Amino acid sequence: MLDYSEAVVVSDEESRSFLDFAVEIAGKAGVATLAFFRQSIQVENKLADGRYDPVTEADRGAERIIRDAIATRFPEHGIYGEEYGIEKGNGLTWVIDPIDGTRAFMTGMLHWGVLVALFDGQEPIIGVMHQPFTNETFYGDGKVARYRQGELTRELRVRHCGGLDAAVLASTGPQFFAPGEQREAFDRLRDAVLFTRFGGDCYLYAMLAMGYVDVAAEAGLNAYDIQALIPIIRGAGGSVTTWTGDDPAMGGAILAAGDPLVHAQALDVLASAGVQDTSL
Repeated sequence: MLDYSEAVVVSDEESRSFLDFAVEIAGKAGVATLAFFRQSIQVENKLADGRYDPVTEADRGAERIIRDAIATRFPEHGIYGEEYGIEKGNGLTWVIDPIDGTRAFMTGMLHWGVLVALFDGQEPIIGVMHQPFTNETFYGDGKVARYRQGELTRELRVRHCGGLDAAVLASTGPQFFAPGEQREAFDRLRDAVLFTRFGGDCYLYAMLAMGYVDVAAEAGLNAYDIQALIPIIRGAGGSVTTWTGDDPAMGGAILAAGDPLVHAQALDVLASAGVQDTSL
């Protein structure tokens, strides 16, 4: 598993080079996934305890493409991916989810993407989310975030929201919250917002960074589910933490918001529900 370590110092020039590389390899992996999208493909379940976690050859093939590119360009760097685990390196680690939203992918829907982040030992310093079917790329370095579709490129900015009661909440699905305290806390948050939209995986965070969603709340995330999205959200002016306001880099129960007031109010709602452990 991925662990914290002393942060590796990266210059601004290096950061720009790493981000350009991440955009490039996410695009190449995305092209490969399209050969499988809306085709008849075999789907396997990675779990054997009654739960369901699907994987396809598109997931595995995309991760191999990204790993091979990293090993060629930056052989000293580590790699941590959903499908093939961790390879230790010099303290800089590429964190990969080759298809975030496999359930959407396998059902022909569009809310999935290729995620690539670079972790410096303490935080993800760059992140890319690429949706190849729509040819959209969301990318950032924690200071600035941008959107690209074809020849169009523009800066991403979250939107102002007057309060939680006016906010749009997004989440992949209520079934991903553990019964009891966690589900009750989410239901309390859901009751406090204007309305809730289910479905989205990584795409809902992209829409938050673009200014169409105000709050995102999920649970049970791994580092590879969230790290690429953190620099995008923060670069667009948003906030992302765990449900207890802590560092989100290793996943768990994640709360993101565009407006700082809404983020604070959402944390208060979750705290009022007694949330303590966000590791689930």
